[in-house]
Amino acid sequence: MGVQECAAGGRITASAADEAAMELDELDRGIVHALQIHPRAPWTLVGEVLGVNPVTAARRWHRLQEAGLAWVTAYPRLSNTRIVVTGVVEVDTEPGVAEDVAGALAANPSVANIKLTAGGRDLVAAVQARSLDELARFSTLLFQRTPGVRATRTHVSTGVPTEGSRWRLRSLDDAQSATIEAAVPPAHEPPPAAEARGDTLDAHLLALLSMDGRMSLRDLSAATGASLTTVRRRLQSMLASRLVLRCDLARPLSGWPLSAVYFASVPGQYVEETSRVLSGVREVRSCAITAGPHNLVIDVWLRDLRDVHAFEAHLSRKLPRLTVADRSVVLRTVKHMGRLLDHDGRCVGVVPLRYPEGPRPAAAPVT
Repeated sequence: MGVQECAAGGRITASAADEAAMELDELDRGIVHALQIHPRAPWTLVGEVLGVNPVTAARRWHRLQEAGLAWVTAYPRLSNTRIVVTGVVEVDTEPGVAEDVAGALAANPSVANIKLTAGGRDLVAAVQARSLDELARFSTLLFQRTPGVRATRTHVSTGVPTEGSRWRLRSLDDAQSATIEAAVPPAHEPPPAAEARGDTLDAHLLALLSMDGRMSLRDLSAATGASLTTVRRRLQSMLASRLVLRCDLARPLSGWPLSAVYFASVPGQYVEETSRVLSGVREVRSCAITAGPHNLVIDVWLRDLRDVHAFEAHLSRKLPRLTVADRSVVLRTVKHMGRLLDHDGRCVGVVPLRYPEGPRPAAAPVT
């Protein structure tokens, strides 16, 4: 019987994935929405909000996770460039090898996202580094060593005003959402002295939470060899300031089956204002402020192929100072925040992201 790598790092049979058809009922959608708000919400809370037994909620989630239809993952906080530096890299490949190149790049833990695209580039990748120096080396050595890469163009992200962890299904009503939100631990920006304190335990916790963001404290303790108290304290510190958890869903199930990337510009004095407006547009999945020929790279989800231009027209009316210089339709997302996706958008494996421990010596090798 054929098998797949499941989101949590185990294995599932193909029939298990088939049983969890590419559809969600209202309970499934409510669970996913609750975990989008609070990825580590206790099942007692989720069950209370949805009016079901906690065991039922947990069983439903396990089914979705095992089928690769939904998952909770962890990654470094992108909103603070002192923690992680991100580059949006356009990749041109030799004819006919784009998918092979994407597969090769997907194996690298510093490459968070990879999209196969149509338009002025074959791939769009997001590379995470610990410093500008390391990003420069990745943008040269990593891509030079990958057969089939013809050229790259790197846009350094100077800010991420909105990203995918803020996107919601909108299945819960306002009262249900408020109940879940009230239980979310507060986040805060870390003091500068604390930003580079990542150590081996932090890196191990990130790797484990990348595979299963809801892994219990007891299991995290057993896997790392650290005491339960130490793991609880360290995880609280990481989630409060340096780490983000998010619940993702196979895109065809979201109601927004298509994706596009827009490369846009706005006069410098309007960048922050424009990015705030974009953060409130539902189709906008993420928006990166970049240094380069375009100062905004906008990732959107769409319902129909015709919406590629309709959405652009909508942006022009809403933001008359914004100029979209180029756009690419996403043919397939190969990797999404460390998760390997199949052609249906289901998670079939994970390459855990690295923990940003602060700048490394320039002589350190690229792995």
